[in-house]
Amino acid sequence: MSGEIEAAGELATGALLGRAVEPGAGEGHGEGHGLCLNCGTALIGSHCHNCGQAGHVHRSLHAIGHDILHGVFHFEGKFWRTLPMLAWRPGELTKRYIAGERARFVSPMAIFLFSVFAMFAVFSWVGISAPTEFNGSNLKPVAAIDYAKKDAREKLEKAQKKLATAKDEDDKQRYRERITDAQNDLAGLDKAGKSLAEGNLDVTTSEAHTGWHALDHGIEKWQKNPALMLYKLQSASYKFSWLLIPLSLPFLWSLFFWKRQYKLYDHTIFIIYSISFMSLFYIVVAIAAAIGLRSGPLGMVAVLVPFIHITRQLKQAYDIGWFSAFMRAWVLTFFISWILVLFVLILVALGMFG
Repeated sequence: MSGEIEAAGELATGALLGRAVEPGAGEGHGEGHGLCLNCGTALIGSHCHNCGQAGHVHRSLHAIGHDILHGVFHFEGKFWRTLPMLAWRPGELTKRYIAGERARFVSPMAIFLFSVFAMFAVFSWVGISAPTEFNGSNLKPVAAIDYAKKDAREKLEKAQKKLATAKDEDDKQRYRERITDAQNDLAGLDKAGKSLAEGNLDVTTSEAHTGWHALDHGIEKWQKNPALMLYKLQSASYKFSWLLIPLSLPFLWSLFFWKRQYKLYDHTIFIIYSISFMSLFYIVVAIAAAIGLRSGPLGMVAVLVPFIHITRQLKQAYDIGWFSAFMRAWVLTFFISWILVLFVLILVALGMFG
């Protein structure tokens, strides 16, 4: 239940953050009368032409609920005009926004914030998260022993069931040996647990000695509690998801650096809309997997659709042919793997030194 509540909270947070950075152009609701309550300028429309505040202001709990609902579901209607173009004509959406047609569509940063928070909210809801248990020597000793005992019990029960239904004597003998091995493992683990409780077992964690104190401390943090560090890594991945934008920019620029008509701003808008679509698309994939769709076809769709989308966006946004867009999409896909590796390394470094 807590996972669903957390997911809903993240979804609402993303929508409200997106709404906070969304320009308010083209969203008037009725005519304002008299003076602006913020700066005192005479109103001649739904918004003050001097400071931009709406001419009609609310002062009720109903209005706050209305604002939240609009933040989560509507983006004042822009979202439903932007989403179809983001899915099918992403390059045209990119060009039109760059050219100045902005009041009609959700701004790139607003939809980016909404989509990233929504993706992690849905991932949390369907159970896609960092593992909390590891079977290895770098776990805390008590947790490692408990995990190994659980695994040994499962093997024992499985062998006992197989022995009860076995007909062939060779099979029975094999299952008896497995039962004996599992019982010996359990006995050894019980002994280790008692020794640990009595303080007779050396469980000191090996220390790192790289010559750099901060790095040594970070390595020891991963050794002592890898589950916690992975959880922090997952939490940081959406908080620092904006890093994907500057990391991607040099790679996309290198595909068009000789075309002077395209500026860094243009490439940035392309990247933000592209990441937004990928986030929304993988929400659909995660939900489809959660309701039980076959993993084979779903995996193929999860790989092909992003590549096709990038190809279409390149063709439409940069006015190039299909072959040129296809080849650039291949190169960009290769670059994306580098970008993701760099992103993960940055997050690991933040976790180690933070």
